[in-house]
Amino acid sequence: MRIDCHVHAVGTGTSGTGCWYRPRGLTRVGAPFLVRAVGLTLADLRGADFDRVYAERLRDFVRGAASIDRALLLAHELPYLDDGTPLPERASFYVSNDHVLGLAREHPEFLAGVSIHPSRPDAFEELEKCLAGGAAALKCLPNVQGIDWNDRRHTRFLERMAEAGLPLLAHTGSERTMPVMDAKLASPEVLTRPLEIGVKCIAAHCGTGMMLLDPDYLEVFAAMTERFPNLYGDNSALAGLSFRLRPSALRRITSGALAERILHGSDLPVPSSGLLPWAGGMLPWREYRAAARIANPVERDARLKHALGFADATFTRAATVLRM
Repeated sequence: MRIDCHVHAVGTGTSGTGCWYRPRGLTRVGAPFLVRAVGLTLADLRGADFDRVYAERLRDFVRGAASIDRALLLAHELPYLDDGTPLPERASFYVSNDHVLGLAREHPEFLAGVSIHPSRPDAFEELEKCLAGGAAALKCLPNVQGIDWNDRRHTRFLERMAEAGLPLLAHTGSERTMPVMDAKLASPEVLTRPLEIGVKCIAAHCGTGMMLLDPDYLEVFAAMTERFPNLYGDNSALAGLSFRLRPSALRRITSGALAERILHGSDLPVPSSGLLPWAGGMLPWREYRAAARIANPVERDARLKHALGFADATFTRAATVLRM
């Protein structure tokens, strides 16, 4: 089974989904590009039925993709303080676990990627509910949501994840679209304790940083894979305009032992484009143009990843990592 393991659910709360969207900073600037990436407009975003329309658009993309069978649809948690105080004012959007669990039950094209901050007062209850509901992974942005997984207060939560076989998909590396609570939590080292406990972990973006702007943790991620056989990375946002990918990084994650730890992810609705990979000499012009003609963004991203040198196993590996 070929899985896109990094697709974001987005909602404004229509149809009682419990989601909301209040863009801040670069998220506000990027909103038109995000909706355009899935063939929608700002008028759709403000419409009375956006949540259903967006979900059905994603479903149709997966159905129509020749290279992808299913997509891991990601919820988005609030930031929290260590004492369990939620910080909605620090967030740009929120996607409830109930929403993605419901979509995964309704549409076989989706798997549910839930999001739970371990400092929530009801974290354990929410975890059990999500496990019972069929969660395939738990997604978080440690530096944005303020989650230090190495804090021993989260040990019992992680032990339950390991027992249930629920993998942890964590953002690593640059984050420039949402407010960052703790920049040092961008390093893949934030996953050390979960890995020691036995949780399968996926370092989203492989710790890559935006060139000239942020630290790059690719070598930290690579070194950690040698220590932890349960650590993987995904190639989400690496075929886009994020300035994360450079020739040396591409060679690193598409060859040798490290290539065997990479999963495919698109990061939709972040737009995929082969422009920067082509400009950097990583993608032939004909492949760039061929991908640009593909209207389906799920298929376009997969086509670009193939052209960049990611092996077929990159697309099927998630089926052995996720809680299926």
